[in-house]
Amino acid sequence: MDVSMTLWVLTILGLCALIAADFFIGRKPHDVSVREAGIWTVVWIVLAALFGVGLLFFGNSQASGEFFAGFITEKSLSVDNLFVFILIMAKFSVPSHLQQRVLLFGVLIALVLRAIFIAAGAAVIANFSWVFYIFGAFLIYTAWKLIQEARSGEEEEEFEENRLLKSVEKKFGVADRYHGTKLFVEKNGKKILTPLMVVMLAIGTTDVLFAMDSIPAIFGLTQDPYIVFTANAFALMGLRQLYFLIGGLLKKLVHLSYGLSVILGFIGVKLVLHALHENGVNVPEISIPVSLGVICGVLVITTITSLVAARKQTAAEEPQKDSIGA
Repeated sequence: MDVSMTLWVLTILGLCALIAADFFIGRKPHDVSVREAGIWTVVWIVLAALFGVGLLFFGNSQASGEFFAGFITEKSLSVDNLFVFILIMAKFSVPSHLQQRVLLFGVLIALVLRAIFIAAGAAVIANFSWVFYIFGAFLIYTAWKLIQEARSGEEEEEFEENRLLKSVEKKFGVADRYHGTKLFVEKNGKKILTPLMVVMLAIGTTDVLFAMDSIPAIFGLTQDPYIVFTANAFALMGLRQLYFLIGGLLKKLVHLSYGLSVILGFIGVKLVLHALHENGVNVPEISIPVSLGVICGVLVITTITSLVAARKQTAAEEPQKDSIGA
């Protein structure tokens, strides 16, 4: 899809306007209700759908299909990332009315990082076709790792601070309590970090790890930088509201890791096949309609089996509670 510089500028300005509107809406710290989160989640999904339909009419069906496949994949990976956000919020005991500010900052950092990774990835792909082998192998390895973690049955109960975060805390010092939306406060003539700033740094550093999974995944569906960027942007911009909407539901998606492992493994195989085809090997390539069907099908099956498993677990726990109460 040929994208002019004018369209790039207009798209970025449009996305900036949406981000500004999102910031304006959530500028005042408050507890986000399920109703508010639900309304804005629907708004972001509708905007993404309209953008995809616009690509169909003003671009072509392939561009539209690639956008929807990329958007759904990135949205699914973002939902999985919410697990880590919940752990971070719990680790630092973030007050509920400040959580939306933390998430907004996290989304902004993620957008900047994705833009950098996308630009670098597009440049590498344009000059070195063999990078598809690396992306494909990395996604297959990530898929295997997800399955191993899911089968182990071990759940990470607490977020562990990385070395960078610990070194920053040690160098600057951290206040013993939150000071509203302030990121720095003065103590004994020296500026120190507030816990809110530490949480934002934790979110920002984990965003780097998230990008390492998502960028190779979407490049396996499309090599068009414009579609890669817009699919990532629309998937991330509704993440804040989605956090408050399905925070409780996340614990019920017990099979989500299996579903994501299948999707990442599938895209990894697709990348390897594409690399072989680029090198003149006569192998079949997986089309976008097939990719979109597999991704949607896996997510639907994963959601259904997760909810069924969660319901069975709840039903099994109820008799135990009754016997204890008796």
